[in-house]
Amino acid sequence: MRCFTVLGPSQIGKSTLVERVGSLGGEPKKSVTPYGLGLTEFEFGGEAWCALDVPGNNEALAHAQHALLASDACVLCVSPILDEAVLAAPYLRMIEASGTPCILFINRMDEPRGRIRDIVAALQDFCSRPLILRQIPIRDGDRIIGSCDLISERAWRYREGQPSSLFEIPESALEREHEARAELLEHLSEFDDWLLEELIEDREPASDAIYSISTRVLNENKIIPVLLGSASHGNGLMRLMKALRHEAPRAEALKKRLAAGAGVDETTLLAVSFHAHYRQSVGKTVLARALQNGVKQGATLGGASLGALQDPASGRPIGSGVTEAGQLFGAVKSDHLPVPSLLTAGAAVAPPDWTTPPTPMLERILVPASERDETKLSETLAKLAETDRGLKVMQEEGTGAQLVCAQGPVHLREVCRTLSDVFHVEVSDRPPSPIYRETVSKSSDVHYRHRKQTGGAGQFADVKLSVHPNGRGDGFSFAETVKGGAVPRNYIPAVEAGAREAMEKGPLGFKVIDVGVLLTDGQHHSVDSSEYAFRTAGKLGVRQALSQAASVLMQPVFRVEIHVPSVYSGSLVPIVASLKGQVLGFDRDEAAKGWDIFRALLPGSALDDLARSLRSATQGIGYFSKNFDHFEELYGKEAQAIVTAHGAPANEH
Repeated sequence: MRCFTVLGPSQIGKSTLVERVGSLGGEPKKSVTPYGLGLTEFEFGGEAWCALDVPGNNEALAHAQHALLASDACVLCVSPILDEAVLAAPYLRMIEASGTPCILFINRMDEPRGRIRDIVAALQDFCSRPLILRQIPIRDGDRIIGSCDLISERAWRYREGQPSSLFEIPESALEREHEARAELLEHLSEFDDWLLEELIEDREPASDAIYSISTRVLNENKIIPVLLGSASHGNGLMRLMKALRHEAPRAEALKKRLAAGAGVDETTLLAVSFHAHYRQSVGKTVLARALQNGVKQGATLGGASLGALQDPASGRPIGSGVTEAGQLFGAVKSDHLPVPSLLTAGAAVAPPDWTTPPTPMLERILVPASERDETKLSETLAKLAETDRGLKVMQEEGTGAQLVCAQGPVHLREVCRTLSDVFHVEVSDRPPSPIYRETVSKSSDVHYRHRKQTGGAGQFADVKLSVHPNGRGDGFSFAETVKGGAVPRNYIPAVEAGAREAMEKGPLGFKVIDVGVLLTDGQHHSVDSSEYAFRTAGKLGVRQALSQAASVLMQPVFRVEIHVPSVYSGSLVPIVASLKGQVLGFDRDEAAKGWDIFRALLPGSALDDLARSLRSATQGIGYFSKNFDHFEELYGKEAQAIVTAHGAPANEH
């Protein structure tokens, strides 16, 4: 079986393209996973094929990356509208990082709004491999009526609902055809000395030789050929499938590419897992592709026994229970298989780094509808995170509530829907509690005596303490200058422990940072003093000192790296400014042509707004990663509003 992935932005016609090419050889078999990954199995040219159709939402990029792990090649479906070329940037970046041979298909040619060469030039800004036009459109006025193949120099007229018919290249298109063919041959000659010599000697190379060169350079991943068509009208799809059949590599090449990328012995690589999902009453299903003959139920794969095997498109058991190299299969009762991973008999090998999804930008607390679901929610989210690398699950600081980090609002809705439909856990979501701190702006001295008599042995501890501000980032410090044994040495650690406990919540209601405590003097009682008494005195004494030391609210500031196509970099400056951030600058992204990395400092309270503004300003393409940088003081009405909304007096509880 041969396998390719169809990628591209939303509303570009990917699903229509897959449906139409699947129907070229008869009745295809189709299925769609809960994550929206479509699988279509069909026959073409006497061979078995599977097309993977990935959702075009940018929040599903992780699933697209994983699909490429199992694909011999991919088809990038793009718009004929020049202004929409940038929407293909994330996919070109992904394709280049993965090293997957690619054919670019300009769809919806029945509604052109610009010149094809301009669209290709705009896309080339995001791709280091040359995009080589293999066809040109043939127009009748403003209408495209067919296309001309630049290698065979044959023209085909589109016919609605029927195969295209061969016709003579119109005289009006001859000049453009000669020009475009010369450009094609010039590009290909950069990768073939024989062709270069033929062109220098002004000899016309044979079409078969050019096809052979084009096949080789596509297999070597040196070019991206560009084809044209309209999936909704069935135009150009036969040419696309013929290019895939004759020019795209096969499963053997995928196996070599994966083994080389992961440093695995090629002979030991049996399969690659690329997708997993949970279904009600079925459990976890892992989708994988066999890379050798003979993978079967009960065999050892990934270090444990392989469960029952299914056809991923029909869901039916694989008749023999044995797969052939290149065949896709679904494994049930094989929960030991991580996704994605490269699978040998004895181990599951981590996938290449390029499969790491973008950093999730949306953080939310999931609140179960009933108390009985609290434990179940934690276990269920852990399962979902195993099948969805774009999802991160952790616990909220302070409360321990379930904090999920999703790619965006659409991704979050999918997670909540899966929790409800598959695991019967109903949840609501809320923003996480903001992380604020407080410190002191001046020193304060206190003399605190703890005395308690309740019959029998009492409690007595007397301490003199000084609380003072530390430098930013210096944290908590404790020292003592006690002389003459006023506070016995064995009780001093208890005073420090009490002081640390007092730092958990200051007068404004937040954890206290960057404060030093000095124990200067005290008294003890030979009978009533104890570690507990001095710990209590340290805690309450420091708490009293903090209330006199002019508390200041501190907000977290994050260093963010925003990844955007270069055309959007200028729009980020006003966004960061409106969020009270500080622009640090930007650089070209060395890992992706046509992208910038924009750096800024932003308060933590602005990160949600940044995600929304970034999606709006970049049509959903831009994303950011964040790292905590420091805390800074916050004053005035804004600080007072935060204290009122989120703070709580230190003596509560």
